[in-house]
Amino acid sequence: MNIVVEQKRWLSPIELETVYGFSKSAQAKMRMASNNSTLPYTKIGKKYIRYDRLLIDKWLELNQVQGVSND
Repeated sequence: MNIVVEQKRWLSPIELETVYGFSKSAQAKMRMASNNSTLPYTKIGKKYIRYDRLLIDKWLELNQVQGVSND
């Protein structure tokens, strides 16, 4: 039996915290950053913030830090 779990594309700040582990205060700081650490988001009206899961995944890939090898 195959069970398909549908992932939501648009996440609220609480859902982003649950799925990706970014606290709401960290999200706020990353939204306000004016460099490559600016977290992509969409604002709906004056109070609703939503995160596009596809853009968050791409943002994480682009902001990877490679570890240094001690060979």
